[in-house]
Amino acid sequence: MTDNFEIFDVEEEKPRRKKNYLKRIFWLVVVLLILGYFSTSIYQVGPSEMGLVLTFGKYTSSTGPGIHWRLPYPFQSHRIVDIKTLKKIEIGFRTVNYRGRVEYQPVTEESLMITGDENIVSLEAVVQYRIADPVKFAFRILNGFDMVKFATESVLREMVAINPIDNVLTSERDRIAMETAAKVQKILDEYGAGIKVENVYLQEVAPPDEVVKAFDDVNSAKQDKEKFINEANRYANDVIPKAQGQAQKILRDAEAYSYERVAIATGEAKRFKAMLKEYKAAKDITEKRIILEAIQDLIQNSKEKIIVDSPNTLKLLNLPEIGGGTK
Repeated sequence: MTDNFEIFDVEEEKPRRKKNYLKRIFWLVVVLLILGYFSTSIYQVGPSEMGLVLTFGKYTSSTGPGIHWRLPYPFQSHRIVDIKTLKKIEIGFRTVNYRGRVEYQPVTEESLMITGDENIVSLEAVVQYRIADPVKFAFRILNGFDMVKFATESVLREMVAINPIDNVLTSERDRIAMETAAKVQKILDEYGAGIKVENVYLQEVAPPDEVVKAFDDVNSAKQDKEKFINEANRYANDVIPKAQGQAQKILRDAEAYSYERVAIATGEAKRFKAMLKEYKAAKDITEKRIILEAIQDLIQNSKEKIIVDSPNTLKLLNLPEIGGGTK
C-alpha cells in the first residue's frame, strides 16, 4: 500500500516540474526580449560624428561623441552623420585596389567633354567636400554623394563648353577649377544640402587617346608659328633701331653738309662782292691780280713744271717773285 502511494506521487511530480521549467524558460525569454528591446535605445557616436535623434520620425535633438540613450523604437530613433571626414568624389575615372595595387580606370562617359572651340577633351576631376549641416544633409536630400557628383559634372561641362581647348589644357585650369567649386557650392546651397565643397581639382586634362597624334601635330605647328613670329620680332627689334640710327646719321650729315656748303657759298659770295668792289675801283690792277692768283694756284697744284725757252714764245714772268714767293 505504501509502495503504491510513493509511485503515484513521483508520476504526478514530473508534469509539475516540466510545467515549472517551461514557465521559467518563458519568463527568461521575456526578460531577454525586454532587455534586447531596451538595448536598442543605447547608441554610440564616434569622435568625427554627430547623432541625430528622431521622435516619432521627426528630428528633435543632436548628440555629440560618446555613448547615449534614447527611447526605443517606435518612440525614438537615431541617425549617425560623419561631419568631419573629408569625402572625395572622382569624375572621369575610378580608383580601384587590385591585388594590393592601386589602379585607375577611366570612365569615358564622364570624362569626354566638348570645348568652346568644338574640340574634344578628356577631363578627370576630384571633388572634396564635407558635411557642414548634418540636419539638412540627413533630412533634406536623399543622396548627398550623387548630388555633389551630378552637380559637379554638370558645372564642369558648362565651364569647358565656354572655354577654348588651350585654356582648358594649360593657362586657365586653376581658374576653371575655382569657378566650378563656387558654382557647385551655389547649387548645393540653393537645395539646402548642408554640404560644403572644399576643393575641385582638375587632375588630368588631355585630348582623347584617339586624337592625341593629330593634336600634337597641331600644337607643333602652333609652336613653330610662335617661334617664327618671335624670331621675326627679334629681327625687327634689332634691324629697325639700326636703320633708324643710320637714317638719323644720314640726316645729320646732310644737314652738316648743307650748312657747310651754304657757309662756303656765303663766303664766296662775300669774297666775290669784295673783289667786284675792288674791280670797279681799279679794273686793270684787279684783272692782273686775279690772273696772277689763278696762275699761281695752278702752278702750285701741279706736280711737274716745264718751262720752254723759245724765241717764238712769250717771255714768262717770274711768277713766284711777283707773287712774293721763292724762285
